[in-house]
Amino acid sequence: MDDSRLRTLVPEVIGVLVRRGADFASAEDAVSEALIKALQTWPDDPPRDEKAWLVAVAWHRFLDSARAASSRREREIAMEAAEPRERGPRDPVPSTDDTLALFFLCAHPRLSSNAAVALTLRAVGGLTTRQIAEAHLVPEATMAQRISRAKRTIAGTPLDRPGDLTTVLRVLYLIFNEGYGGDLDLAAEAIRLTRQLASLTDEPEVAGLLALMLIHHARRPSRTGPGGRLVPLAAQDRTRWDTALIAEGVDILQDALGRDRLGEFQAQAAIAALHADAASFDETDWLQIVEWYDELLRLTDSPVVRLNRAVAVGHADGPAAGLAALAAVPDAIPRRDAVSAHLHERAGDLALAADLYAQASHAAASIAEREHLAREAARVRQGISCGGMSS
Repeated sequence: MDDSRLRTLVPEVIGVLVRRGADFASAEDAVSEALIKALQTWPDDPPRDEKAWLVAVAWHRFLDSARAASSRREREIAMEAAEPRERGPRDPVPSTDDTLALFFLCAHPRLSSNAAVALTLRAVGGLTTRQIAEAHLVPEATMAQRISRAKRTIAGTPLDRPGDLTTVLRVLYLIFNEGYGGDLDLAAEAIRLTRQLASLTDEPEVAGLLALMLIHHARRPSRTGPGGRLVPLAAQDRTRWDTALIAEGVDILQDALGRDRLGEFQAQAAIAALHADAASFDETDWLQIVEWYDELLRLTDSPVVRLNRAVAVGHADGPAAGLAALAAVPDAIPRRDAVSAHLHERAGDLALAADLYAQASHAAASIAEREHLAREAARVRQGISCGGMSS
């Protein structure tokens, strides 16, 4: 049985149930039960029409649940009146695909980022609560409560209500950046979901996000060393990058850019592509990267973009220019001290650079980053003690 195909069917089947009159939470629960039955029976008795089978079983599960609740009796009668007969497992089902609508629903503005991520993985990704909990390194009961609250929050929201594609893309990018834990690779799952979204809409920003994910994912094997030690871009072994994945991402990006509707994910993907195109760190086209950061700033005046632009300016025009660009970034922005340390080290102010690396280490968001910055501080101090000059 193709688990990926099974997960792809989940949002389509939920959409059918919701359009027949089931509320989202009950539809999602019924489909989950149908999936369990599928895993038990399909290996020995595969259906001719997988979607029709899941719809039929899930619909029966929903009706059984509705019958068990006396308070829902009137709605059940109305639904059964609208359905002259119950569809059998081999009957055809409507070809309408509500997956895009479910993407929008799971990224509803009323949901927090954490809730939207969990609900998207559950309802659109077809993952179990246990898988999602293990990936986020939280107890299954905690994740179950998070998903239940999310479903209650959007209860009654119709599938035909227009959604915000930008919010959906941000949720998918959050999933990608959360990496992986347990047996589930969230980065790979985010790519799978974004591919699915790209098949439902021709918006260039969806393609831009997919290209960005593929290019970043191609570098993944080189990002960590022994013991999980963080390896910065300048020190990564580029022979370990997945060139096929990079080529696919670049092709997708070029097609998106050709539609002349630039968005922030396309601009980020263009920057990633320039890094991937360089044979070595020293051969990076920093001038062109700065130009893309300028485009990105026009699209979203983000302090994080300004921070990353300052690094690029420091390599393109020298550390003094980088520090001047960094002056426009607020002090409270994460990683600002690390960037400042890097630029001051390149400018020759080793004592200040070492102090800034140490300061950045204390504020790091992860253990790997904290240890990396602490090693950087120790390296610079070792350089001073061995005769390095400080301005």
